[in-house]
Amino acid sequence: MTTTIYGLKNCDTCKKATKWLDRFEVPYTFVDYRDNRQAPETLLAWSMKAGGWDALINKSSTTWRQLPDNRKAPGSEAEWKLLLKEYPQLIRRPVVVTGGDGFSQGFSDNGFKKIFGVGK
Repeated sequence: MTTTIYGLKNCDTCKKATKWLDRFEVPYTFVDYRDNRQAPETLLAWSMKAGGWDALINKSSTTWRQLPDNRKAPGSEAEWKLLLKEYPQLIRRPVVVTGGDGFSQGFSDNGFKKIFGVGK
């Protein structure tokens, strides 16, 4: 199974996730999405898999709280894509893409055990 972890290299949750994968010898590729901005089509696909744009966003983040109010209510898909292209750190992380269609966000030991079928 091909696994790609999207996140930020300095994110504590991303570090926990990659350490977990290393411990259980799960091969993966890490992509820092601040350095490697994702295409609008990828952001749209992620939002659909996450359950919508609101589900994709970490609204408790400092970045979100510091946004002007008019940026916190994008009225169209294009505005969401622009917002996330400009502020990729708003995406709840890590984003885990496995195989062809596997998708999850965040990290938990039990969640990763279910996804990867190891460490039971």
